[in-house]
Amino acid sequence: MAQPVTPKKAGALPSAPTADQATAAKLVYGLLSDSRYAYRPRPLDDALSADMYKRYLEALDGGKQFFTQADIDSFDQYKTRLDDAIKSGELEPGYAIFATYRQRVDERIAYARALLKQDIFTFDGNDEFRYDRKKAPWAADRAELDELWKQSVRNDWLRLKLAGKEADKIRETLDKRYAGLADNVAQLEGQDVFQTFLNSYTSAIDPHTSYFTPRSAENFNLSMSLSLEGIGAVLQKQDDVVAIREIMPGGPADKSGLLAPGDRVVAVGQGTSGAMEDVIGWRIDNVVALIRGPKGSQVRLDMVPAEAGMDSKPVRVLITRDRVRLEDQAAKSKVLDIPAKGNMPEKQIGIIELPGFYQDFEGRRLNKDDYASATRDVARLLRELKTKKVDGVVLDLRNNGGGSLNEAIELTGLFIDRGPVVQVRESGGRISVNSDEEPGVAWDGPFAVLVNRGSASASEIFAGAIQDYGRGLVIGETTFGKGTVQNLVDLDRWPANEEERFGQVKLTVAQFFLPGGSSTQNKGVVPDISFPASVDASEYGESTYDNALPWTRIAAVPHVTYGNFAPMLPTLEQLHSRRVANNLEFQWWREDVARFRAETAKTSISLNETERRTERDTNEARRQKRQETRKELGLALDPLALASADDGLTANERDIRQDTAREKAAEDRPDPLLQESAAILADAVYLLDNDRKLSAVVLPASTRAGHWAD
Repeated sequence: MAQPVTPKKAGALPSAPTADQATAAKLVYGLLSDSRYAYRPRPLDDALSADMYKRYLEALDGGKQFFTQADIDSFDQYKTRLDDAIKSGELEPGYAIFATYRQRVDERIAYARALLKQDIFTFDGNDEFRYDRKKAPWAADRAELDELWKQSVRNDWLRLKLAGKEADKIRETLDKRYAGLADNVAQLEGQDVFQTFLNSYTSAIDPHTSYFTPRSAENFNLSMSLSLEGIGAVLQKQDDVVAIREIMPGGPADKSGLLAPGDRVVAVGQGTSGAMEDVIGWRIDNVVALIRGPKGSQVRLDMVPAEAGMDSKPVRVLITRDRVRLEDQAAKSKVLDIPAKGNMPEKQIGIIELPGFYQDFEGRRLNKDDYASATRDVARLLRELKTKKVDGVVLDLRNNGGGSLNEAIELTGLFIDRGPVVQVRESGGRISVNSDEEPGVAWDGPFAVLVNRGSASASEIFAGAIQDYGRGLVIGETTFGKGTVQNLVDLDRWPANEEERFGQVKLTVAQFFLPGGSSTQNKGVVPDISFPASVDASEYGESTYDNALPWTRIAAVPHVTYGNFAPMLPTLEQLHSRRVANNLEFQWWREDVARFRAETAKTSISLNETERRTERDTNEARRQKRQETRKELGLALDPLALASADDGLTANERDIRQDTAREKAAEDRPDPLLQESAAILADAVYLLDNDRKLSAVVLPASTRAGHWAD
């Protein structure tokens, strides 16, 4: 693996792409304009160029904080020339716009830092900071931008003041923050500009087509495989250094006992004798690239311990790299007890949380015994839950954005005994049916799937198939609505390169449909039992994209119907409504959702200190009151009840050890939606166990699924 050597601050960006980037641009054009590859090819003409232009400006300055109308007027010469730039590989327009962007960032940051020395931090008026500028026009001139930034800096100051910081500390914190923003932009390289510019083209084709540079492609593939070769530590940029945020259990760093969260990396050397490279001020991805390496190789790190000052003498550690499994992103399980109530005895419901449909494609191709697979992990957890004799299983797919299509198919096969899972329509109109071919099931008992607006793609294939088969209940919110299939296309395969040069394209190649014929595109999967929407469809989801494919349907394919839950849904809804009416955690969650949605609808915030302090005190009093109520009623306490106040800091300004402890504590927060989902499934089990007439309608005897109606 080639190791980058990057100075603290990048010099002048090249005004033109490299030869490899020019070639990559032309290869991407060939893919996206060819119906043999792209599901919805679009001609690269002046109309698409204008769309690219708009998207590129949004990618650079979506908040309209840096460019003025005069800048936009000067850029307009490129509006209908970007198509020719892509076709020819002469991408100078993208670099020219970016050069102006970097200059404007420097100007704005210099202005913001100068404001910190002025006497503008009184907050007794009626002025506001208008932070949502997506629909605002570009600033007419620098004076208008000055006013916008002045209010932005004042808001940053007020947040820290409300958090109890003194003026000198506020000034120091903000000056360092703004300088860091300028440094981050200064460290952007030609590959970053190229990727951003090329993605203005890919995203104009459809929302889920994107270009990855070789390094970005490597990181994407690692996230899908759920494994990497390195030391097993999560890194974070903090001020001018890279620090350890988390030690992965069982990895080399953990086994060595030499590293801890908060420790800062100041130099890296390869092997036992390679030169130590000072990495202070480096981009985090360049530091990561130095620390990662093949299994069995060694790396030396000069570390400043978390509790020591940066001027302390570093400690040198030698660690042997190994293959590390990203366990925190893997499936995990637990058991929830549903208390007895009335005639219903206590039930135990198994919970499986699945963050993504991951698969180690390379490990599977090589037939490795231990390759990462969501299906294999869930199957193992189901076996464990069986031994605990749980009464039902809830698969939690909240915020699961998808992943491998094969995993979605094979995971569905754990719950159905062979049959079609998803229909795939390619660009030419050909429809193929992907089925579970494995006989038998891993779990034939009561089953439910918990989803929310963040459940997308493979999650929707799985939840929709379970719903079409009548194999289980779907509970939660209407899902994201992503009904398209992407493949990774390696651009190095055509020139047959021995090394990675051109990157990869995540290309939309097909649209998927459920066994019943419906697409999830735009509409998503609608639950059988719905919870209040935590986010509006107009704010988040496929329907918010201006170039998303519309919903449609095709013919259904024959498939077994295990059950029809419609006759029992009214009763389940009634029991659910009664229960949550008396469930404080659920009611508090509902109140918080309403408050959150009201806040997200705002486009500005008051800069009156008394008003902001009153609002802050009200929020803290509410959290304190809830905690006291939990104590009085013997409910589980919220470990973050008093840690939710705005501290005015950004993520890289917080103490890493405290922040990671807070993240860990968040895992034990009350989760009323998960608890209620388990209770709904317990209700269904009880109803079907004790109402033979209902059971005969919901679960026909010929297709009765295991223990649903024993």
